[in-house]
Amino acid sequence: MRKLAIVVPFVAVASLAVSAIGCSGNADEPYKPQPAWSGKKASLPPPPQIPNLPLKAGDAWTVYGATHHLRSLVHQKDVAGANDITITGYIVETNYAKAPDCALHPAGKKDPDGCTAEIPSFWIADTKGDTKGNKIRVIGWARNFAILCDAMAAYDKLKAGESPKEPLNDDVLNVPIPFPLPVVGQQVKITGKYGVSGRNSGDMVSDPMNGIMMQKKIEVVGTPIADKAAFPHACKAK
Repeated sequence: MRKLAIVVPFVAVASLAVSAIGCSGNADEPYKPQPAWSGKKASLPPPPQIPNLPLKAGDAWTVYGATHHLRSLVHQKDVAGANDITITGYIVETNYAKAPDCALHPAGKKDPDGCTAEIPSFWIADTKGDTKGNKIRVIGWARNFAILCDAMAAYDKLKAGESPKEPLNDDVLNVPIPFPLPVVGQQVKITGKYGVSGRNSGDMVSDPMNGIMMQKKIEVVGTPIADKAAFPHACKAK
């Protein structure tokens, strides 16, 4: 009777041999403890300082608190949800200086062709004068620079310390034009919708890092400062 030969593939035999060598190669080598490093110590930077800033100031969010939560997947819904929130801060910047001469005319008059103007905006921060840190853009308080020309003309007629019986109304946004008009240095409380973007009379702006506040109410905190809002060019008369 012919005997059957069992053929083992060469690759399998080689693999077993390598495995055997690998398992037994270091078995007879005892552990050798190494002395502590005695050379030059590594020069490492100090650990970063985590800011210990408040998320809220009373019933209002701080700028730090609102922007911190806006960037958080866990807490974003607390500030950018369906409900209005209130944020307090100092006005540190406006875009009055960017208003082109072609846009400075009475409300109701069309801008000439080719005239490009931004949405009237101001920015708030937690610290007075801080334009480098977190700051939130506030829109929705005036549809264009023309309506601000009308407001400036109306408010300039008031005597010192006098308030208008009824603030000028923006009939497109259906909001009163703030009195006094926003100026750098004034502390304010803003109530409205906050999120990564906002719309102002058809124009959309966005800021994924610091967010956009679409105001419904502006309150001056403390005494209004003496400075008045002004454009780089005079508004044209009616």
